[in-house]
Amino acid sequence: IEWIDDTRHTLVWRFPRYHNQIKNGAQLIVRPGQVAVFVHRGELGDVFEPGNYELKADNLPILSTLMGWKHGFDSPFKSEVYFVSTRQVTDLKWGTPNPIMLRDTDFGMVRLRAFGNYTLKAIDAKILLKELVGTDGEYETDEINELLRSIINSSFADMLGESKVAALDLAANYREMSEQLREIVCERIDDEYGLEVPQLHIVNVSLPEAVEKALDTRSSMGAIGN
Repeated sequence: IEWIDDTRHTLVWRFPRYHNQIKNGAQLIVRPGQVAVFVHRGELGDVFEPGNYELKADNLPILSTLMGWKHGFDSPFKSEVYFVSTRQVTDLKWGTPNPIMLRDTDFGMVRLRAFGNYTLKAIDAKILLKELVGTDGEYETDEINELLRSIINSSFADMLGESKVAALDLAANYREMSEQLREIVCERIDDEYGLEVPQLHIVNVSLPEAVEKALDTRSSMGAIGN
């Protein structure tokens, strides 16, 4: 029982076993960057870290309890096995679909757009399976991208409102704001979805085109002088 992952964007994969039957003494191979989770009749069972295992009653303590084994178990037994990738998924993008309103000291009310990138990693396989995956045989990052983007966008809007940073000073604070935004997002997804965002970057925050033109005009007049 193993998962040879040939993709970089699959978070969860269910091992295809006919009627979910697994023989006593079967070999379970969990590669680096993976964990394996046993599920019996909708109940989350044992979690296996990377390694090579021979499946017997003595190394399936939680599953033994769920299935009521007292003196070993007959072959085969029924259980679903889910593999969860614990590697970082990279090159994920986020951006504000609609402008964010900001009260600015220089321009009054101004609309800002922003975009950037982030990485994603599963840190609690059981929570991820319970809250997001359900009975899906395969779960890709595309299925959670929209949710993560909405969480990042709302967190970014909250952070802007609390930071009181002037629009013209945003570019000088990208690094600090990126880390602050990452921490806010992690607080919202760690316990709820079993996920973590190891890296998050603000690549650009842009002003409306009319404001940018006005700034260019002001800069040009300043360069010309009196």
